[in-house]
Amino acid sequence: MATDTKLPALTVDCVVFDPGGRLLLIRRKNPPFRGQYALPGGYVEYGETTEQAAARELAEETGLAAVSLSLVGVYSDPHRDPRGHVVSIAYRVGTASHHPRAGDDAADAAFVAGWQDLELAFDHRRIVDDALAQRSNPHA
Repeated sequence: MATDTKLPALTVDCVVFDPGGRLLLIRRKNPPFRGQYALPGGYVEYGETTEQAAARELAEETGLAAVSLSLVGVYSDPHRDPRGHVVSIAYRVGTASHHPRAGDDAADAAFVAGWQDLELAFDHRRIVDDALAQRSNPHA
């Protein structure tokens, strides 16, 4: 592979609901979308699987441990991230605890009621909608 080849970055996003239907969101500490609500997630590190990256990012940003992961989808619109072409693999994640604490590049982390009325960063609304559609469709 040529060293001057430009490639997309690879990230993961985590969709986590608590038993009451609240959605786990972080407030972004850094640009882009500083201060806005977003799903926990981040870049996949060299040598790790996307599942490992999702569990690591969830723990780093919220202090929660992933106990189950299921694929929601792959989001590859070249314009989904203003920093450049970033492909995200999104997972629905189950956790043993529902008591998040902000860490890493999250200014805040909490299960949010009324999340449906919030503007989410990037294409995270679409990701959440897809996760909900899968949950309501047993054949998805």
